[in-house]
Amino acid sequence: MFKFGSRKLGLGQPVFIVAELSGNHNGDIERAKRIIDAARDAGADAVKFQTYTPDTMTIDTDAPEFVVKTNAAWRGKTLYELYSEAYTPWEWHKELFAHAKKRGLVYFSTPFDETAVDFLETLKVPLYKVASFEIVDIPLLGRIGKTRKPVIMSRGMASIDDIKLAIKTLKKFGTPEIILLQCVSAYPARPEEMNLSMIPDLRKRFKVLSGLSDHSLSHDVAVASVALGACVIEKHLTLTRADGGSDAAFSLEPQEFIELVKSIRLVEQAMGTPSYKLLKGEKENIRFRKSLYVVRDIKKGEKFTKGNVRSIRPGYGLAPKFYSRVIGKCATRDIKRATPLSLGLLAK
Repeated sequence: MFKFGSRKLGLGQPVFIVAELSGNHNGDIERAKRIIDAARDAGADAVKFQTYTPDTMTIDTDAPEFVVKTNAAWRGKTLYELYSEAYTPWEWHKELFAHAKKRGLVYFSTPFDETAVDFLETLKVPLYKVASFEIVDIPLLGRIGKTRKPVIMSRGMASIDDIKLAIKTLKKFGTPEIILLQCVSAYPARPEEMNLSMIPDLRKRFKVLSGLSDHSLSHDVAVASVALGACVIEKHLTLTRADGGSDAAFSLEPQEFIELVKSIRLVEQAMGTPSYKLLKGEKENIRFRKSLYVVRDIKKGEKFTKGNVRSIRPGYGLAPKFYSRVIGKCATRDIKRATPLSLGLLAK
């Protein structure tokens, strides 16, 4: 069981739905607050931030290896330029966290260096997120572990050995619980790349709870993950993709997030627990099962045969499993067609 404060996450508990703010504030704190409001109105449980500055993330240079060449929205920018546009100013954090708390949302963040952890500790975050790119930053994981707070960690790009070392490091320094998220570190990720079979494998292989960090634009992937045991789902949220921004291309809009939450909650209800007891609707319909009926008038002493006894609906007669015991027996009285068979009609 994964615990922080009064919250419990795990199998059998409601899925913890996280709305990722990331860089979708587009440099406007009031827009950031509106995204928080949208997350609450959609039914999310938490809102997650990212805590870094361009200088804590990288250095200011246009050397070729520091220029983004992949993602269409980021292509041609230096890493420093990208992070300068996308980062959430640290002086906003206290106000945004307070706004999230006021709206009844859990708030937490992804720190990208040790100074970010130090800063977040002053704001008393209840848990930490480790980004997929940072799963190999062992000094950072050590600092997060020392907070002795639970951790949600994305595994995108990580090998088995990377994950083992990350978990070992966090636990060594004091992390009490870890949830490992299946994640494809592509922006956006294609649904056919998501490999949701990793969710139960992560849980079994690493003896931790598992979930999904989903960068696809479909919410079908996230909903399907619930049936595979995902106990945390993280999706980016923006007010509208048309407004642009560093993460807009792989973020859901508010109405889409509402549909995501509705679908997740519906699947949760459908999951249930293993039980072979009749449900209310089944109790009403069980009488329409097949049973043994007389299908032709029978005289007293006449034998029951394949011609005068059949297994048909409804279910008021003997169960069909008694068919072989009935055939060849004699009737104890005259029996009219459409009479359900009972033991009292069979001569001993």
